[in-house]
Amino acid sequence: MTRDWRSDRTRWVKSLETRTGEGLVEWNRRIRAGRFRETRHLRTWLSKHGITGYPQQLLVMERFGYPEHILTSGARLIANQYADRPELRPILDAVLRVARTSGPVVVQARKTFVALATARRTFARVQPTTRTRVDLGLRLDGQRAGGRLRPNRHDTMLVRVGLTNVHDVDSAVVAWIRRARTESA
Repeated sequence: MTRDWRSDRTRWVKSLETRTGEGLVEWNRRIRAGRFRETRHLRTWLSKHGITGYPQQLLVMERFGYPEHILTSGARLIANQYADRPELRPILDAVLRVARTSGPVVVQARKTFVALATARRTFARVQPTTRTRVDLGLRLDGQRAGGRLRPNRHDTMLVRVGLTNVHDVDSAVVAWIRRARTESA
């Protein structure tokens, strides 16, 4: 199963209730009464009430509308990522097969990438970066870039490997995926 942004909404609502003691309906009522016309004013007001992070994002979207990618299914998000480069989709499928051989994996579809996570944390990101390459970002504790592992700009996945075809998902990549998954379990 591939999760998408909509599956996060339930967690955001619960987080809002836990942090504030009030539910989504009550916060939406308060926001309507405040007649906020700009997101920055609403964000400032919410921050003053101790609402930050995902609950704040939820309330802003409730007031000003949900972006299209949040309303799109996980399968459609992935299909859109590879729509103009279908020859790269088998690379994602190969990475998913490898990741799942080590145990349960949560596949989280986002607008421009697919995140792979254990119950504890995200351990990989698969992103079609160019028309000819998929980048596999990996969370490998203490691993420095070198050889096929290139530096990555992501804050938790400091290394990445470029994959141009299914054959690039070789024994080294399999070992890195399994290590990242194990370290994140």
